[in-house]
Amino acid sequence: MRIRIPMLAATVAASLTAAVSLSAHATPPMAAGGMYTDAKGMTLYTFDKDPASGPSACSGGCAQAWPAVMADSSDKPQGDWTMMPTADGGNQWAYKGKRVYRFAKDQKPGDANGDNFKDVWHTVKQ
Repeated sequence: MRIRIPMLAATVAASLTAAVSLSAHATPPMAAGGMYTDAKGMTLYTFDKDPASGPSACSGGCAQAWPAVMADSSDKPQGDWTMMPTADGGNQWAYKGKRVYRFAKDQKPGDANGDNFKDVWHTVKQ
């Protein structure tokens, strides 16, 4: 009888990788200094011009500067954190009914360079 240890090892490694990937996507936003951040410590923002329902008001160049915080298929809404559909069929995280974004000019965890930007972008606060 021939034992296929490399195949078993590959299967175990793939299973562990999948488990780690799922837990990485399901990490809820964290509070840091009164603001919510993603799992990497990057500040989260809302946009005053977004409608209460319907598509985001941030597209094109705006979406490049302010990337949407997308939810993974394994993520589940909880409390004030919900999901809103995107134009491409995905789901974007929302806090208290407002879509959530990151700011491209935030370079390191804890940066909040986009807070009150043009008086329409605001950090997500507890």
